[in-house]
Amino acid sequence: MSNVSTQPEVFHLGLNRSMLAGATVAILPGDPGRSPLIAERMENARPLASHREFTSWLGEIEGVPIVVCSTGIGGPSTSIAVEELAQLGIRTFLRVGTTGAIQKHIAVGDILVTTGAVRLDGASHHFAPASYPAVADFDCTTALVRAAKEENVNLHVGITASSDTFYQGQERYDTYSGHVRRQWAGSLSEWQALHVMNYEMESATLFTMCSAMGLKAGMVAGAIVNRTEQEMPSSDMIKRTEQAAISVVVRAAGILT
Repeated sequence: MSNVSTQPEVFHLGLNRSMLAGATVAILPGDPGRSPLIAERMENARPLASHREFTSWLGEIEGVPIVVCSTGIGGPSTSIAVEELAQLGIRTFLRVGTTGAIQKHIAVGDILVTTGAVRLDGASHHFAPASYPAVADFDCTTALVRAAKEENVNLHVGITASSDTFYQGQERYDTYSGHVRRQWAGSLSEWQALHVMNYEMESATLFTMCSAMGLKAGMVAGAIVNRTEQEMPSSDMIKRTEQAAISVVVRAAGILT
């Protein structure tokens, strides 16, 4: 006879409510490999499930359970993770990742907290019309900023351009075709002129769907490149920046609990 508590209640994540132990806060990396790195910063870290891009762990901060669940890359898979975690009782979502800065004053290794996203994605439009803003929750943003200051990192707070594509939508020409559609040609300089900090691929979907559904969301990322200088990060810089961003998001999760 199977144990009912191990049977998944949602389609993709392989999780059920009892596995989450009453958690209401989730940390969302993109990379499945980052899930254990984050969970192991907390107490009693243990794996929950791993299906496709969704690798989930559970940890505790001062006895309070916190879920860590990877989303993969981009808005569509992020929307699946958030939807199914919400069905299981999660109400606050903290995304953590790496990013490419586009402002000259942002140094590689700096930490960026996003207050709002330019909606260059498609998934967010399934939750709200284009005129609906993609904004972070105030409490989540405040916790992330406080955590970053307590971790003594170089911090920037502002707007992110959130694209469904890594190459064309972020105006990269080092591609197979070398072609960028007229819609995106010149877009990088436009976002720079509008004081957008960086590009990434999940925040527009995360913020829009959470606001539309009455949930809370925040976003922190470490800059592993500055595109005004170079496109390719070093492996050492990725590791150091990743660890700094993880330190901030785990501290912020503790503040929110």
